[in-house]
Amino acid sequence: MNSEPAIIEPRKGKRDPDLPHSAVLIFTPHDFEYAVNLLQEHKGAVVRVYLTDVHAGTYGNARMALAGPMLGAPQAVMVLEKMIALGVRRVLVLGWCGSLQPHVRIGDMVIPWGAVSEEGTSPHYPIADAMPGPTLAVVEQLIVVLGTESWTFHEGQVWSTDAPYRETVKKVREYQRKGVLAVDMEVSALFTVAHFRGIELAAVLTVSDELHDLSWRHGFREPRFKQGREHLCQAVLETLSRMASSP
Repeated sequence: MNSEPAIIEPRKGKRDPDLPHSAVLIFTPHDFEYAVNLLQEHKGAVVRVYLTDVHAGTYGNARMALAGPMLGAPQAVMVLEKMIALGVRRVLVLGWCGSLQPHVRIGDMVIPWGAVSEEGTSPHYPIADAMPGPTLAVVEQLIVVLGTESWTFHEGQVWSTDAPYRETVKKVREYQRKGVLAVDMEVSALFTVAHFRGIELAAVLTVSDELHDLSWRHGFREPRFKQGREHLCQAVLETLSRMASSP
């Protein structure tokens, strides 16, 4: 779908570094710090993009960049746009989500195949697909990696919203009825921009809290949540490493 030219386009500046082909966008500081410590040949942040640090290093035999933390669709999209301008073409998104379904529990993982958009960034990127999804090859490799250990993950739609304090009873019930698994803040916008810019992108989220019984139960201190986050950080880096090594 054609779009009108923008006055400001994401560009590589004279002092900006080239980034590796593969990258991970990590929303929370907790997961970002843990993932950065998994990198080898890591020499610290290589660039700062809109309040977000970007580190580069290797994992396995693959070079990759890690960007984080970030909050909400506008910031996440600005970071992604700049990273694309610096050379990134394959992205895995790593974050947290709130469960809308009783069988999706704290510490489980959610792989979004689509996202209902209630954020304000996506409409500014005209694409033909009303509900864009992830890159199939990236999701398939992620599932292979997650399947090597007995960790529970769910596949389906999520609901992306700019207003976590307006996750009302009516909306939760509506999305439960439609089978939406969880709520987050960024996935729908990142899927949209990936389609608009023609790059590979997929997302995976750890369930941090539950809203399915119309009350809020958080699991931020639960051991299974911490274990799930750490497991997922390793799985995401392993996924990109395997894809970089395959022909």
